[in-house]
Amino acid sequence: MGASGLGSALANCINLSNLTLNIRANQIGDEGASGLGSALANCINLSNLTLNLGYNQIGDEGASGLGSALANCINLSNLTLNLRYNQIGAMKVHQAQVLLQQIALISQI
Repeated sequence: MGASGLGSALANCINLSNLTLNIRANQIGDEGASGLGSALANCINLSNLTLNLGYNQIGDEGASGLGSALANCINLSNLTLNLRYNQIGAMKVHQAQVLLQQIALISQI
């Protein structure tokens, strides 16, 4: 099923408002991170999200895809995102942070 499949299944949960997802150390990589983010962007009622994606071999491409997708979560007000111990360069971390901070409704990152 993979992270993208999990995300697709979650996208069908239209009334989902709070989600804590710990998929630490599952080697989801860039494709899994981007796919998960894209699917979560379809959860239109999601307001509180905690994602632990540490130790998953996510690189710059995956971090960028995840950040861009999460920026479309228009009702997201609280986000806790763990991307520790991946292969994300410092510049991409900064770019993702700036992108996520542009979401006016997020009050806590």
